[in-house]
Amino acid sequence: MTINCKGALIDLSTPKIMGILNLTPDSFYDGGKYKDENSILKQTEKMLLDGATFIDMGAYSSRPGAEHVPEEDELNRMLPILELVLNNFPETLVSIDTFRSKVALESIQAGAAIINDISAGNLDAEILNVIAEYQVPYIMMHLKGTPQSMQKQAVYEDLMKDLLFYFSKKVKDATFKKINDVIIDPGFGFAKTTAQNYKLLVNLDLFKTFGAPILVGLSRKSMIYKVLKSSPSEALNGTSALHTVALLKGANILRVHDVKEAMECIKLVEELNVNAM
Repeated sequence: MTINCKGALIDLSTPKIMGILNLTPDSFYDGGKYKDENSILKQTEKMLLDGATFIDMGAYSSRPGAEHVPEEDELNRMLPILELVLNNFPETLVSIDTFRSKVALESIQAGAAIINDISAGNLDAEILNVIAEYQVPYIMMHLKGTPQSMQKQAVYEDLMKDLLFYFSKKVKDATFKKINDVIIDPGFGFAKTTAQNYKLLVNLDLFKTFGAPILVGLSRKSMIYKVLKSSPSEALNGTSALHTVALLKGANILRVHDVKEAMECIKLVEELNVNAM
């Protein structure tokens, strides 16, 4: 299983890491932490050295109840940092976390390799045309509503059936647009209760039916620290535990804050799989 990033085929038969670089002041874990060139470059270098294949940059916080950010503000946050990262680490495969077609377009033109859309086109349908034109890998996440309203919409007739139907439609839309590389993200923490998140994790392997890579974003989320009665800053051990489960259930990409620890999960699960044969 491969995806084409700027002409390079990335083999996902061995799971890969996507390191998170938040450029927002209000993200739930590291908001405001990387706000000057030195801290941004230092964190990017650390994630790459620790084993990240991709760096995911976001300039619009999608945490529950996050404030709406105007499009121009998102662009003004994103593009200078994208340029900074690629000037200093030109081989980096940068993923852009945005649901806006204009942000996606200008980021791709500036050198981004992947678009990571939390709404899978629901919040801006034009983004599919941008992806189709430039043929970058497209991460399609499951979301109901918006970041501002999603936690009120965690209601499903049947969680897994609803999500499988959602992705069957989204994959069909992408196929119609002749988008080559689609990645599925079930959207842990987005319009889902803690119990629903765990049901989703237990049934993660059902998404293999689409024949597309599966991306999992569990890192330090409330489904971990609420169960453990702790906080995002204390949720690394719980994150590693659930990353292991996700890998055993077929995850191909882990989107994480802590690259080194996630890489250790991958290495241990790979060893487990080799010796199970």
